[in-house]
Parts: sequence; structure tokens; C-alpha cells
Amino acid sequence: MGLNIKPLSDRVVIEPVAAENKTASGIIIPDTAKEKPQRGKVVAVGAGTKDHKMTVKEGDMVLYGKYAGTELKLEGTDYLIMREDDILAIV
Repeated sequence: MGLNIKPLSDRVVIEPVAAENKTASGIIIPDTAKEKPQRGKVVAVGAGTKDHKMTVKEGDMVLYGKYAGTELKLEGTDYLIMREDDILAIV
């Protein structure tokens, strides 16, 4: 099933990865204390602009800023739409 949305110019659609429920030492983190995820999978990429060629591609795992992008809920799944410049790294 493909995503039924195509971002324009230098924008990408990212599906955030779920936050960890447990710390490395085994402590369970309650929902109220969880931080917003900063890692996600690229699910759609725009065509870029004449001055900006796209670096990321569909399927890449990326790190982005904590407050980057615009939240979108589509078909029951949460996504973020942001400019490629808001992506910090490909992991």
C-alpha cells in the first residue's frame, strides 16, 4: 500500500518511529514523560527545485529537529511534512 500524497518541491513526508517504552537499564517510561521522537522513515520525497537537488530518498531513516515539520494524520497514521533542510542526518 503506497502513500497517497506527493510533497511539492523540496519537502519530504516522514513517518516518525515510535518512542522507546523502556530505558537501557529497564525502567519503564510512562506516556506523560515520553519525548517527541526525532527519528523517522522517509515515505515520500518531492522533486526538488532547480537550485536544490534532493539528497534523501524513500526508505531512508533520518534524524530531524524536535520541533521540525508540520504534523499530519492520514488514514490513521501520523506523518510529518518538512523541508529537506530540516533533516539533520541520514542514519
